[in-house]
This record gives sequence, structure tokens and C-alpha cells, in this order.
Amino acid sequence: MRKAVIGGAAAAGAALLGAAAIYYFREKETPGPTYRVLRSEGELEIRSYPALTVAETVVQGPRKRALGEGFRRLADYIFAKSRAGEALPMTVPVLQESAEHDTPMFFDDTAEGGWRVRFVMPDGRSEENLPDPPAEIELVLVAERRVGAIRFSGVASDDKLTVHEDLLRGWLTRLGEAPAAEPEYAFYNSPMIPPPLRRCEVLLPLS
Repeated sequence: MRKAVIGGAAAAGAALLGAAAIYYFREKETPGPTYRVLRSEGELEIRSYPALTVAETVVQGPRKRALGEGFRRLADYIFAKSRAGEALPMTVPVLQESAEHDTPMFFDDTAEGGWRVRFVMPDGRSEENLPDPPAEIELVLVAERRVGAIRFSGVASDDKLTVHEDLLRGWLTRLGEAPAAEPEYAFYNSPMIPPPLRRCEVLLPLS
């Protein structure tokens, strides 16, 4: 009996890993914005991004909860659940940055802070040829820019994001580069992907 239970648990574990592997390789094929690497050192890079159209929403509350709610709103937009018309392809990464000093779209005086969550729109699409978003989402053109980036794997806890932001700031300072804005966070994988395989980044726009 014990051997049967162990065997069943092993089979279930193998099936779960197999499903995660399928998700992982599918997500690796998900398109994202193109960029040029201007300088690199290990997991640290300075990148040049072209102008990008993004769909964004501002959510009040703690960072993780705001990320989840922002993702839901934006996914409903691109998959045509909150509007009429065509569905749009999914892209990576999901971007998040502080919007603490913005006027929130939905004011809640008991909420904690505020966060802007963004999806990059598919290549070749702009506000002129994208479906009209619902009231809580805005289409925005992000100008061409340079950013410092640091890549890491695992769970993107607040502490881990802070540690990697500090590493990135130290590297940029040694290069004589000055961040021009608050950090942005980039997440490339769904929760289905095991933490060691997840790709996370801290980005710092440069002057």
C-alpha cells in the first residue's frame, strides 16, 4: 500500500513538472519588446528600447495585490473580456512601478500606496489601431529610452527587489550613469512556472 501511495505521488509530481515545463517553453516563445544591449556585465545591462505603446492601469494597495488586480484588468482587455472586438496576443513582460503620487482612478482612502501595471502592446500596434480600452485602462506611448536592468530568478519578494535594485544602482554609479526615475519591475512568467525558472528584472530609466 505504501509503495502504491509513493508511486502515485511520484507520478503526480512528474505530471506537474511536465505541465510546468510545457508552460515554461510556451512562455519563452511569448513575444516581448525588442531592445539593444549597450553594455553588460553578468546579469547587469544597459539597454536601449524603442518607443513602446502600453496599456496601463493604476491600482491602489500593497504591491503584490496591486500586481494581481492590474494583471486581471489588463488581461480582460487584451483577451476581449471587458470590451467588444478582437482579442490581442499576450506579450511579456508585465511591468509594474510606483504610482504613489498619481491621482488614483478609483480612490480608496483606506488603501496603501498605488501601483501602475502595464502590458506592452503587440509590435506594430498603436493607440490608433488598438481597441478602445475600458475606463480603468489607458493606452500610453512610452518614448524611446535607455534603462539599466538587472535580471534574477526566483520569487520577486519586496526584499529581493530591493536587494537587486541596490546592486543595479551601485553598478550604474560606477559607470557614471544617473537613474532618472523610480525603479520599474518586469515579470516574465506565470505562477505556474517553478521559481528557479522565473525571469524577473529591476529596471532603472537613465538620464
